[in-house]
Amino acid sequence: MRTLFIAGLMLALFAAGSVHAACTPGSLDLRWPGGQAHFTVEVAADQAAREKGLMFRDHMPSSAGMVFVYQAPNHARFWMKNTLIPLDMIFADETGLVTVVHSDAVPQDLTPIDGGEGVMYVLEINGGLAKRIGIAAGAEMRFDLIDPSKALWSCAD
Repeated sequence: MRTLFIAGLMLALFAAGSVHAACTPGSLDLRWPGGQAHFTVEVAADQAAREKGLMFRDHMPSSAGMVFVYQAPNHARFWMKNTLIPLDMIFADETGLVTVVHSDAVPQDLTPIDGGEGVMYVLEINGGLAKRIGIAAGAEMRFDLIDPSKALWSCAD
């Protein structure tokens, strides 16, 4: 199991080397001083998809995630009801700036996880991965649904 995890993590980091070819539907990139990461993502852009999220899943590949997209910046709060795997939650504003990273959300926990005000995007990835590879507040997100006129890191870059 550990070997599979390490292989998956290496794949995620290797994929980061080709970040410049991103901005295709179903992909999301993060960069920060000293690192980059590329994820294949499912998009939850409507109320029903956001409510279901990653509930009832018993695994997720290390280079995968789900990104929650809102119509306008809002005060985002999440919980782990019916979520079976630990998750990291990466909250970003409308420019793609990561404002909060919540690590290792506990499966089934109903305690609200507060992402703060001004949240437009929330990326959920496997628990502990953000810390292991260095994702923190201040990172920049590149994603095809970020308005290019507001994006810190444009798909054109």
